[in-house]
Parts: sequence; C-alpha cells; structure tokens
Amino acid sequence: MASGTTAPPPPGNLKRIVAASLIGTTIEWYDFFLYGSAAALVFNKLFFPDSDPLVGTLLSFLTYAVGFAARPLGALVFGHYGDRIGRKKLLVLSLLLMGGATFAIGLLPTHATIGSAAPVLLTMLRLVQGFALGGEWGGAVLLVSEHGDARRRGFWASWPQTGAPAGQLLATGVLSLLTAVLSDSAFGSWGWRIPFLLSGVLVIVGLWIRLSVDESPVFKQALAQAEARKVAHVAAAEKLPLVSVLRHHWRDVLVAMGARMAENISYYVITAFILVYATTSAGVSKQTALNAVLIASAVHFAAIPAWGALSDRVGRRPVYLLGAVGVGLWMFPFFSLIDTGGFGNLLLAVTVGLVLHGAMYAPQAAFFSEMFATRMRYSGASIGAQFASVAAGAPAPLIATALLSDYGSSTPIALYVIAAAVLTVIAVGAAKETRHRDLADIESPTDAEPETPRAADARTV
Repeated sequence: MASGTTAPPPPGNLKRIVAASLIGTTIEWYDFFLYGSAAALVFNKLFFPDSDPLVGTLLSFLTYAVGFAARPLGALVFGHYGDRIGRKKLLVLSLLLMGGATFAIGLLPTHATIGSAAPVLLTMLRLVQGFALGGEWGGAVLLVSEHGDARRRGFWASWPQTGAPAGQLLATGVLSLLTAVLSDSAFGSWGWRIPFLLSGVLVIVGLWIRLSVDESPVFKQALAQAEARKVAHVAAAEKLPLVSVLRHHWRDVLVAMGARMAENISYYVITAFILVYATTSAGVSKQTALNAVLIASAVHFAAIPAWGALSDRVGRRPVYLLGAVGVGLWMFPFFSLIDTGGFGNLLLAVTVGLVLHGAMYAPQAAFFSEMFATRMRYSGASIGAQFASVAAGAPAPLIATALLSDYGSSTPIALYVIAAAVLTVIAVGAAKETRHRDLADIESPTDAEPETPRAADARTV
C-alpha cells in the first residue's frame, strides 16, 4: 500500500460524517422528490389548467424533467470547485440553493393569480433545484468514501444513498398526511404549499450538522502533495479537473453513465410514474398509491445498507448486475400486480421493485468513487452520474406517461425499462471490479508515473 494511504477515522467521527451526509442528502432529495410527487398530483391543475388532464400531467412532468437538465451543469461547476477547494464548502452551498428554491416554490403564485408567468417561475426554480442536486450527490458520497474504512467502504458510502428513499419517504409521508386530513379543495388551494415551506426548517438543521464535519483527509492530502510537488501537469489538473477526467477517465465516465440507465429510469417509473398509472389505469385512489410508495420507501431505506455491505464481501459489480437483471425481469409482474387494483399487490410490486433498485443504488457510491483519481474524483463521479440523468431519470416519467397515452398499455413501458436494464448490464459487465482499490493510491497516469518518451512524443503531435 502506498504511503499516501490514510488510516480509518475514529468510529465516532465517521458516524458523524455519515450522519451529516445522510441528513443533507435526505433534505436535498426531499426537495427534489416533493416536486415530482406534486407534479403528478396537483401541478397539472395549478400551473397548466388549460390543458386536458393527461396533457397537463405531461406538461407538469416536463417541468420536472427540466430539473434534470440542470444537473449536468451543477456537476460541472460543483465538481470543478470541489476538486479545487474541497468537498465540504460545496456541500453547504448546494444545500442552501436547493432549500431556497424549494421554499420559494411554496410561496409561488399559481396560474390563476399571475397567468403564464406562474409556470415560467416554476420552471426557473426547478432549474435551481436541479443545479444544486447535480453538485450535491458527488460531494456527499465522496465525503464519506474518502473518510471511511476501505474494508467497509461499500457499507458506509451506501448511507448517503439512503438519503434518496429517506427523502422520498419524508416527501411522500408529508403529502400522504396532508391528503388524508385535508379535502381535495383545501389541498389544491393551500395545503400543497406546506411541504415546500417545511424545507426552510429542514435546511437550517442540515446546515448545522453539515458545518460541523471536517474536510476529506484524502482530499487534503492530495492537495498538500500537489502543492509540494509543483509539477506542471498537476497544476493543470487543479485548474481544469474536467479536462483531466475526459483525458484519463473517459471510459469510466461512460461506464458510470451506462450503469445509471436502469437504476435511474426504474426508480422514477416505480416512484413517480406509479402515481399516474395506478390512479388513471388501475383505478387506485391517490391516497392508496401514496401509502404504497411510503411503505416501500421504508423497506428501500433498510435494504440499501445491506446491499452496500454485501458489495464489500462479493464486489460492486456482482451486486450491481443482480439489481439490473432483477429490475428488468420484474417489470411485467410489476404492472400486472398493479393492474389488479389491490393494495397488497400494489405494495408488493413497488417494494420488490425498490429492493432490486437498491442493489444498483447501494454500491454505486463506492463504485463510482473508486473509479477516479482524488484530484478529479468529484468531477468524474458527478459528471458520470449527472449527465446520465438527463437521458435516464429526466424523461422517464414523461416517456412512460406518453407511452401510456399513445398505447393505453403498460407493455411498452415495461419494455422501455428492460431496454435500460440491458444497457446497464453491458456497461457494468465491461467495468473492472474496484472493491480493493485504495482511494489514496488512485492517481491519474500523469500523476502516478513519470512521462515516458512515447507519451512525450504523442503530446507533441
């Protein structure tokens, strides 16, 4: 092991870091998923009232997809500065941006008040949400991965990943409670604003915890080494991490993007589109659908660390492949169970789908972190993850809703998810196993080795 290897932090310190990342990501995902649920339930009426119900839902999901379009920009900006000045500062900024945008949505006038300006402002705030989330994910998982014990990195790094189901659980729980105690008219008039305004309180709590943790020791060590060496190519890497990522890790970026296809698409079909499909095609009430997602999200939360721990024992790739194949095989039973209209079958469909999704999502944090060199890791992991979201999660509810509208059947939607699963199996199957890599030892070719004559010749061409 290289001299750059860092010792595991004390257990108490590591748990505090995990808690800071988990709470922060939970708040960020709460904000993001809250919009998705509201888009399926009320935004079509509040911001697109001139459209028929299904077209209004499509337009609502389109503004939902806009948030994903901003995530690659967030990945580029946050990744660049996260690799230059550290993970912690950027995580604080992302939380402020996300929370501020979500709180503002809760104050936003609707179409009935200000007309077409309402959906325009909604779209702008959604862009801010996407920009913030694009920078959040990479920093949160790296902060844990670079602090943690290498032998249990998959387990510890999976905890920030539980922020997604925790955020979904919190968002769906709040919406489910409000729809249960409020009439449809009250919820549509003012009740929908409450969960968005609640984000302001959550952000204060998240900032208090996130400000208390230390910067990644692996990053501080890499920064100190770069300063001490003062090598020209190191200085270039510091200024433009993106260039270094594309030069030395372009294959890893493609693997990460492919790995995200089934994970991202299946998740939004199972959790966001399900609210449309179950209520319009299966005759399930809005409350019943929300309750099913709520319970399944709790199981999803518990499953993720278990899958992460398994990836420490058998490797990242086997667990990830199991999830991708499982999700693909589950799609036809998933819709068949929902079509029965029974709550038990609906709950089984969503729960099994999310558990299989967890097999991909849990090892993803460690897997992506282990692919990239320290001085370009924030950029590399963020770019791979967030650029894929534009083609995967962004249009998933929109495509699924359009397929349902055009064909009136779940079969094309199931085939859509299966195709994504095939892409993910190909990408992960082509990747190298990363479980035994030491994050402090991973350097780009120019960082790790002296330049060879052949490399020098190639550079002058």
